[in-house]
Amino acid sequence: GYYTVSKVVDGDTITVVMSGTTEKVRLIGVDTPETHHPNKGVECYGQIASDFTKSALEGKRVRLESDETNQNRDRYQRLLRYVYTEDGELWNARLLQDGYAHALTAFPFTKMDDFKLYEQNAKAQSRGLWSSCN
Repeated sequence: GYYTVSKVVDGDTITVVMSGTTEKVRLIGVDTPETHHPNKGVECYGQIASDFTKSALEGKRVRLESDETNQNRDRYQRLLRYVYTEDGELWNARLLQDGYAHALTAFPFTKMDDFKLYEQNAKAQSRGLWSSCN
């Protein structure tokens, strides 16, 4: 099923309403620069990545998919999911392809090899944060 994105927390975290309950969802395999971290502050490209996700997803319907090799929730109790737009685009991949995120490879997930390649290509083409941040 599809769920409406009620809020974009930052570039890699959204909230959706599922059966009347608001759930935080952390996108699997991607890490956008911080915008709310208590110790890091706003990192280079963090607000741009957050705004990009917000303009694309907030108020829109998305399909969520878990990963059989990953956990259901992270240590903050956020659901870990791949997020697909209504037109079938994998948003996690889009963030990497356009240079809004790093591949987060500390935990296993089935699309890891693809995500590493998306990051390498964005870096090679100086897309997004790869042209703006050290």
